[in-house]
Amino acid sequence: MKTIILPTDFSKNAYNAVSYALEFFKKEECRFILLNTYTPAIYQSEYILHSPGQIGLGDVYQSFSMEHLDELKKKLERRFKNPKHSFVTHSVFNLLVDEIIDLAKKEEVDMVVMGTQGATGAKEIFLGSHTVHVIKKAPCPVMAIPANYKYEKPEAILFPTDYEIDYEHTKLSVLMDLVSRHKAKINILHVSTGFELNEKQKKNKHSLSEMFRDLTHEFHDVPSQEIIEGINGFKAKSRVDLLAMIQNKHTFLERLFIEPVIKKIGFHVTIPFLVLPHPNE
Repeated sequence: MKTIILPTDFSKNAYNAVSYALEFFKKEECRFILLNTYTPAIYQSEYILHSPGQIGLGDVYQSFSMEHLDELKKKLERRFKNPKHSFVTHSVFNLLVDEIIDLAKKEEVDMVVMGTQGATGAKEIFLGSHTVHVIKKAPCPVMAIPANYKYEKPEAILFPTDYEIDYEHTKLSVLMDLVSRHKAKINILHVSTGFELNEKQKKNKHSLSEMFRDLTHEFHDVPSQEIIEGINGFKAKSRVDLLAMIQNKHTFLERLFIEPVIKKIGFHVTIPFLVLPHPNE
């Protein structure tokens, strides 16, 4: 049975991500943890100096969180009615990112599925700050679902890579299982840096080919350009239902989070985005 964390701030975007997850895993035995964290605004001052019980705020925020989680659980059970799925609620006074990391380790979580943005949904933001930090720090795969994205069976998966990672020591089995389970095709995209592949890259590419040999896959090479341009160019010409990447700390995925060029090129998440943890994590 899989254990999946579904963070929620009770926004429309969060509910949309939860709904996607239930459709995505509808044929699998899953235990979903509906997670809500709360940090009162007064946390910065009085909340630090006094106990929650003294000023009464802790109970108020906790009650709100627990009641809404219970309502969400009942709503999901009524709407989806899937005997393969069970739900538990988890309400806690903590920062969202810290709680996800702790919970993922404690519960041996298989995946976190969350929205790309919070309630604000500003279009110029690539990913909400919470989502970015969860992706960068979580010990398990994280899937980010765009606002208003309606579930579609992931038949075409795009996997950009620089062939710099030892794939045999990643959690690539998650991606392989996804491709197999949904009978999908995985397109492996290499954006050239203008140089030939070195021996390490050639070895890793061969390893990747061996791992996917029994699955429908195709290798693609595009000319030297920014990785964001390469992804957007491929998406413009071919169907892509899911974008999957490995959190490679020193290469292009890190740059996606920090380079101003994101806004210029317009690399906004319009499809589900799965990030696998770096193999050294």
